[in-house]
Amino acid sequence: MKITRRDFLKWTVAAAAALKVNLDMDKFNTVLANDTDPPVIWIQGAGCTGCTISTLNVTSPTTIDNVLLNKISMKYNSTIMTAAGETAIQALEDAANNYSGQFVLVVEGAIPSGTKKNYCTIGKLNGAELSMEDALLRYGTKAKYVVAAGTCAAFGGIAAAAPNEANCTTVKNLIGTKTANPVINLPGCPVIPKVMIDTLLNLFLVGMPSLDSLSRPRNLYGDNIHNACERKGKANVNKPGDFGCYKGVGCKGQSCKNSCAVNKWNDQSYCLLVNYPCIGCSNPDFPTNPLAY
Repeated sequence: MKITRRDFLKWTVAAAAALKVNLDMDKFNTVLANDTDPPVIWIQGAGCTGCTISTLNVTSPTTIDNVLLNKISMKYNSTIMTAAGETAIQALEDAANNYSGQFVLVVEGAIPSGTKKNYCTIGKLNGAELSMEDALLRYGTKAKYVVAAGTCAAFGGIAAAAPNEANCTTVKNLIGTKTANPVINLPGCPVIPKVMIDTLLNLFLVGMPSLDSLSRPRNLYGDNIHNACERKGKANVNKPGDFGCYKGVGCKGQSCKNSCAVNKWNDQSYCLLVNYPCIGCSNPDFPTNPLAY
């Protein structure tokens, strides 16, 4: 059985009333009155689901419940939706068709391609396996904006590291010339929650951000981590755990561009705050060998 978002919320309110659970009715009335929340479709390829988990833990500029209830309409995300199997894939197909030219397509994970595309399938459509490559080609061309969430989607990351038996490629490599607007890369392993949510909200409120040569938003990836690091200017140290600059033990903060030191994960921490060198997880060549310092 298929139900609409509006019906689901109505049933939630009715169930809560029957169980005598207190709800913020002002919030629910706002949600019920809003049928025009900006649509988002989120598909996942070769990755660890870390970018979805990171985003679900967002605390700034708002919390994930506020985002999902009041800011956007998540039409498809296999990790957080209740539907499964053919019902879920049909919901994906319907959303892409009903909101063609309007939705943001978020792509998480690298994409096995070519003869290896069936190494990653996301379900069955009309009885046939739907590979991640086919899904991206099918839905990316219908999206208003395409966002590559995390380093695997943006640059290949761990999924595309040598020897890359699955022939994993990036979102931009696969559909970069076929989208209505340039692909937006949000590297990070995982993507910083605030970076992800800020980008989504700004796409609907403002439009395309200014991108650098690697298709990253300049306002979020305009400076290297070292320049905002609390260890900048401190004496070099020889091992992790000591307080000082980790340049001498392989820290990549001077070459890695991201807002880790400013935004952090959940406004709490990042690698250098827990006494470990930056491993350059937002760089196009991540992961390097060895992975650490």
